[in-house]
Amino acid sequence: MKLAETVTFGGGGLQRAGELRGDAAAQARMWADPDARVIPIWRGKPLFSFGGGAMAPGWLRVGDPVLRAAGPPVFLGLADGPRFAVDLSAWVPEALPDTLHDFFDPSEQAHPDLPDALRFAELRGVMTALSPLDVEIVASGKAVLAWHSIHRFCARCGAESHMAMAGWQRNCAACGGHHFPRTDPVVIMLITHGNSVLLGRSPGWPDGMYSLLAGFVEPGETIEAAVRREVMEESGIKVGRVGYLSSQPWPFPASLMFGCWGEATSTDITIDPNEIEEALWLPREDMMQVFAGDHPRIRPPRRGAIAGFLLHHWVADTLD
Repeated sequence: MKLAETVTFGGGGLQRAGELRGDAAAQARMWADPDARVIPIWRGKPLFSFGGGAMAPGWLRVGDPVLRAAGPPVFLGLADGPRFAVDLSAWVPEALPDTLHDFFDPSEQAHPDLPDALRFAELRGVMTALSPLDVEIVASGKAVLAWHSIHRFCARCGAESHMAMAGWQRNCAACGGHHFPRTDPVVIMLITHGNSVLLGRSPGWPDGMYSLLAGFVEPGETIEAAVRREVMEESGIKVGRVGYLSSQPWPFPASLMFGCWGEATSTDITIDPNEIEEALWLPREDMMQVFAGDHPRIRPPRRGAIAGFLLHHWVADTLD
């Protein structure tokens, strides 16, 4: 797919400088660099700058007093200077929103010691307003810190592990184990039959929200086999030819979405209610109506997600 890397999180050209992660002296020099900047992340919500008419990460200088309550830094790479992320979840706002654990949390949190234009917000709500480089940096920091938050203890012996390699590894002093940030492979499928595409929705999704079918790749399974298995399990549809289109890192919390196409060899739908709530075939003309916001049942795809990206190019006949 010629436009594959134009998907959100598709690659902003961040110089990750992995060779510097294990160099303690280099890390100290970069942390002291006057051009170094830090993105704090509070309970999975990065800090953003909402001022000046343009959305941007809420970069702070290394010496900002707000960072005194933060955890150890994760080195993200080089972009006009060293870039780091820190976990600021220890800060407790005066009031916590009721929507904090919802499917999408629209609330924003303002730290009392930061300017009003800087607020913590859901990345999903602002990701399409960021530059490709900025969204890659922020997504990387969010994903790595989310991994650290649930991997405090060694999976081999249960002892507490410690951050190493500038945040890209955890080491266990008790058994010598090394652990690395996890990315879960997921297939998401543009399944078509003639002029129609297969859509589905999961229980608990907002009203009117439909998407392409998706599922995790199992151990020992190819991407193609996962596409066929997941579609069969969720909808009862048999799939013949399968191909790859595009990928998208999805830091909610730590997936890599493999966007694929597949040709259905059957059309009768039998859903697994434990997997999805509904599945349906939608003609291309109706999908155009969805994108226009005029469909009576289905709302437009969420901006920035690979499902909408693939559907848009299918409707426009620009998948090649």
